[in-house]
Parts: sequence; C-alpha cells; structure tokens
Amino acid sequence: MSIATLGIDLAKNVFHVHGRDVAGRPVFQKRFSRAALVTFLANLPRCRVGLEVCSGANHWSRTLQALGHDVRLISPQFVKPYVKSNKNDFNDAEAICEAVLRPTMRFVPPKTVAQQDLQNVHRVRRRLIGARTALVNQIRGLLAEYGIVVSQQVGRLRRALPGLLDDPTNTLTPLARMTFMSLHEELRGLDTRITAIDQELTRHCVGDERCRRLVAIEGIGTLTATAIIAAVADPHAFKNGRHLAAWLGLVPRQHSSGGKPRLLGMSKRGDRYVRTILIHGARAVVARAATKSDARSRWIADKRYQRGTNRACVAVANKNARIIWALLAQGTSYRHAA
Repeated sequence: MSIATLGIDLAKNVFHVHGRDVAGRPVFQKRFSRAALVTFLANLPRCRVGLEVCSGANHWSRTLQALGHDVRLISPQFVKPYVKSNKNDFNDAEAICEAVLRPTMRFVPPKTVAQQDLQNVHRVRRRLIGARTALVNQIRGLLAEYGIVVSQQVGRLRRALPGLLDDPTNTLTPLARMTFMSLHEELRGLDTRITAIDQELTRHCVGDERCRRLVAIEGIGTLTATAIIAAVADPHAFKNGRHLAAWLGLVPRQHSSGGKPRLLGMSKRGDRYVRTILIHGARAVVARAATKSDARSRWIADKRYQRGTNRACVAVANKNARIIWALLAQGTSYRHAA
C-alpha cells in the first residue's frame, strides 16, 4: 500500500484518516486515537497531509511538519462542497483528502507558536473589554433604579462612581452602597488587567521590527500592528495587497451574471477582529483629513464627500491593508505623503 495523500478529520481524542495513492484512488481508511495517530504518521513515508482549519490545527500542522510531511491547511468553507451524501467523520476525512488534491485550492499558512502567543493576548484582551462593557452597563442600569443617571462612557462612570458612593445625600441604601462598592472594585480590577495587557502589547510592538514599520502608517497603532502580525502568518501567501484586503473582508461582495457586474455591500469575510480595528483606525484618519492638504488627505476628503463617512473609512482601511502587505512582503518602510 502506497499512500501519497492523507485527509485527517481532527478531533480531541478520535481521528479519522482517509488515504489515496499517487493516482488518487482510495487505498486507506481508519480511525486512530491521539497517540496512535502520531505513531502511525511517524512511521509513514513522506506524503501530503490535508487538515481542516479548526481548534488544534496549527499544533498538528507543526507536529506533522516535524515528522517530515507536507501539511496543507484548508478553510472549512472550501472542504464542504466535497462532502458526499451524509456527513460523518469518514466522509469529512475523504472530503479533506479530495480538496487537498485540487490544483486551484487555496491553503491557509500555519501559525507559529509566537503568533499564537500574540493572538492569545489579543483574544484575552477582547474578552476583558467585553466583560468591562457588560459590567459598566449593569452598573448604570442598577444606578438608574435609584434615580441616578450616569453617561454611557466608561470614563465618566469611572470618575462618578467614587463620588456617588461617598455621597450620603443620595438615595443609595447601605446594602446598595456595599453592592456598588463591590462592583467598583471589579471594574478597577478589569481596568488593571486591560492596562497590563496593553503595556505588554506595547513592549512587543517596540521590540518587533515589523510592528515598528507598520505603526508608521496613518491609522495603524500598536493594537492593529500586533494583531496583523499575529493574523498574517506569511504575507507571500497573498498574491498582492488586494488579496489581503479581500481576505480581511474589506472589498464588495459580487453577484454578477450574464456578463453584467453587480457589486454589493462589504463582504465581511476573514478575521472580524482585525477588520474591525482597521476600520476604527481609519475613522481617526478620516476625521483628521479635512485639516490636511496632502494628496492622501484630499483623496480621503473626496471619498467622504462622494460616498459618506462610513464608506470612506472602509476605503481607507482597504488602502491601509494593501500598504501593510507591501511593507511586510517587500520589507520596506512606509513613506509619508508629501
């Protein structure tokens, strides 16, 4: 039995494997435990292994590459069309094996351990930001039950809460005052943890030469630069900057037929987190463009006048994504507009 291509349906403890020979004929199909799979692949001659991008896919990619195999990661949306009949684990493994054999298939570059570490920091920060927002909303809602209204901004609540707790003339009862003191301590704890993460991201940005080049772009800060470095494993996986912008979902959706092009709204594909912070950074650039007279600012002002603020922000985010690709792929530094 000569296996040239493998498709592996990943899981936590049970793995289903489908193998084909050089001619593409099915020659192997078996279920393995976690330990048995590593032993099997260690004794198998070098072959192409297809994996669906999921939890643990990057770890398995690095493990199999260390064993000498040619590993290809495939997005689940590109595997689904090859699933025949009913869905089960063996059919999924067969679909992965079929997809990896397609000559025009798009593959996902595996992340390094350093990239996963940096991405983990961003994910924890995002969760803490969401928890802080939920806590602030709860505090504001509970205060409103006592006739105390505080503005929506986190900073305003942070400044107003100590005074409300020390004010003996308001309508807060002793039990309510104790409850809000506990919530205030929780808010301070979240602020401390978020600040510590921001400081860690700043240290990483200063120490990474690629991040230092990215933050020179208008609308790109420490948060965006480190998120891009964590998300884009290999800039050469994209043919050009337009492909990176499309991967981030910063291009229009298309529904063309009969030779008639039809462009719709923003596709919103790819990494939602990176796309969001790119657009937030672009908003700051668009807001300041009216006070500048360089070519880039005039282009932004013209877009804002013709298409509106939101579309101008997406256009700036798209342009920044293409600049990011150029800086990462070519190893150059950003040149500011004259």
